[in-house]
Amino acid sequence: MKLLVITCLKEYQKKVAHFMDQAGILIFSVSETIGFKDQKNSNLLDNWFSSGNEQFNSIFLFSFTDEVKAEKALEIIKKYNAENETGFPIHVFIISVDKSSLPIA
Repeated sequence: MKLLVITCLKEYQKKVAHFMDQAGILIFSVSETIGFKDQKNSNLLDNWFSSGNEQFNSIFLFSFTDEVKAEKALEIIKKYNAENETGFPIHVFIISVDKSSLPIA
């Protein structure tokens, strides 16, 4: 069993849900969070109106799934990130679940 964790901007939620569907992951959870991105710049004129600590509405999507589906989701999102350089890529993590109250497949 794997824990698939995806983080992204909130406005990507429908897109990522579609990627999960493509990977065969039909059950997942979503949790809202606030992400921070500190874009420190040595030239103050380039960052005149900003404090440098930008705040973004983000989400975590996560699912306990099998390795094949987790890997497929990872590949779909890696391909999307490679084709769409937005400055805010979708992040994906696959974590092994060693123990669980559920039967591990």
